[in-house]
Amino acid sequence: MKTMWAPWRIEYILDKKDEGCIFCNALSKNDDLTLFKGELSMVVMNKFPYINGHLLIAPVRHLSTLSGLGKNEKVDLLELVEKSIGILKLVMKPDGFNVGLNLGKVAGAGIEEHLHFHIVPRWFGDTNALAVFADLRVIPEHLKATYNNLKPHFEPK
Repeated sequence: MKTMWAPWRIEYILDKKDEGCIFCNALSKNDDLTLFKGELSMVVMNKFPYINGHLLIAPVRHLSTLSGLGKNEKVDLLELVEKSIGILKLVMKPDGFNVGLNLGKVAGAGIEEHLHFHIVPRWFGDTNALAVFADLRVIPEHLKATYNNLKPHFEPK
């Protein structure tokens, strides 16, 4: 039997401590995951992405339902989803995207208390047997490098 070492995964395994809402925390500090903080919405990189460029778009207000959003928040969120997709197209040149919400734990929401969209860029051939047979994802670019490539495009001009 062969062993595949994945020491970077230990951070995910051990990162189960409750330090509050990641989105609310991102609003109060500068970090290497938050790409944009607006008046109504924000963009945060997924710390444990499915693939490079996996972004999370959340309202600034801490709420868990679509019905709790005001009209301006809904518009702002979708415009930020659209802008983020445009930036990912420009910088990372994916072939397509998965965009969606996981509402409720049973639907896969890892952070169900703060509503957020997932934007997952996709490329032809980006899936492989490792995810199926070894429960392992291959992320070819370090998070910091992805952050450095995307951040300038989210800054005001």
